[in-house]
Amino acid sequence: MSSFSIAVTPADDLIDVPRRIVVRGAAPGETVRVSSSTVRNGAEWASSACFIADAQGEVDLAMSPALDGDYCGIDPMGLLWSQQPLQAGKRDNFHADVTAPLVTAITASGTQATASAELVQRLAAEGVTRREVREQGLVGTLFLPAAPGPHPAVMIVNGSGGGINEPRAALYASRGYAAFALAYFKAPGLSNYISNTPLEYFERGLDWLRAEVQPKDDFVAISGQSRGGELVLLLGATFPQKVSAVLAYVPSALVHSGQNAADPEVGREGPTWLLRGQPLPHQWEGNRTASWKPFDEGPPPHRHELAMLTALEDEEAVARARIPVERIQGPVLLLSATDDGSWPSSVYCRMVSGKLAEVQHPWPVVWRDYANAGHSILFPFVPTTQTSYAHPVSGRISTGGGEPSANARADLDSWQHAQQFLRAALAKHSSRKDLT
Repeated sequence: MSSFSIAVTPADDLIDVPRRIVVRGAAPGETVRVSSSTVRNGAEWASSACFIADAQGEVDLAMSPALDGDYCGIDPMGLLWSQQPLQAGKRDNFHADVTAPLVTAITASGTQATASAELVQRLAAEGVTRREVREQGLVGTLFLPAAPGPHPAVMIVNGSGGGINEPRAALYASRGYAAFALAYFKAPGLSNYISNTPLEYFERGLDWLRAEVQPKDDFVAISGQSRGGELVLLLGATFPQKVSAVLAYVPSALVHSGQNAADPEVGREGPTWLLRGQPLPHQWEGNRTASWKPFDEGPPPHRHELAMLTALEDEEAVARARIPVERIQGPVLLLSATDDGSWPSSVYCRMVSGKLAEVQHPWPVVWRDYANAGHSILFPFVPTTQTSYAHPVSGRISTGGGEPSANARADLDSWQHAQQFLRAALAKHSSRKDLT
């Protein structure tokens, strides 16, 4: 029998690159356990699964089904998305320093031998630069590609957890975009809450990004998830001349109140967004059917979505709160999940796509609705197992929904479609620029 070994190819690459993991030198028919261990922001995450070596004594995770363990079936990257934290309550997928790589130890154990290898995932490619932005009242981080510009640009906003979405921005820069992760609460110098956030702040962010990076063909896309998904649709409708494309992850079709991220003094039924100093009408305002009871008193894990569904029953309130997406002047990507526990993103995306179809939106509209997936759609090859958690602002424990395997499929497919969508949007935008 040849020597027992395990190989990862490529061993070191960007986080969105799939890897081939192959064990060699086992006895044909031998049971082999393959395990993974990753330290993520100081906490260890781990997974394992069992396989049967083929007639050549190999276990290729792209071809060999996991028979038991933390995932089952054939999935070449199953060991990564099925990881769970050894310490309960940990949720950080990434280091605080996003330029530091994630290093995963992959170990294969047969009946008489063991072998190990390393799998390195990076958010920031070599040469990508990171710059903290604290000017003009803006709080964020700008990541630039290694290659000289000009580059197309994307501005990235977080959801109701607040903060600065550096991981996504770093990866976008690694893929050739000038990426500006802009915080609007729960970041240095900003409010701890989402309540009463002026939309003009984001307009200033768009203007700053254009002036700072001089983007290729003046292309600036905006991307956001959850409340950030609601926000980017709203920004595209409010400042259409300044937004070249919209990527809305699990968004709302409606303006919402502060909800779980609200300032306690304002309350969860208080306003979120201001325009010219005035609060925008939101779904809970004057709503005759809305009730928090299904969320507050429902069985654990609590589903915020159930309260949102009660509010949808008041058609007049929904009409008042609807985001006028028909004003958007660019392509729109909608990403939703059928088991979204936070709010009914599939219903919301149907509303958005339906309105855009009704008005014959002259730009492409792409909608991907992921069966059995939940609210936390990210990008590929990260753990998807922690679906229930305490909200980072309110502390309320609820579930984002979704099955881990379905969440992993949504992570992969959504990122592939986001990249394809942006390439097509840039090409169409650039061709129009050439004609003017």
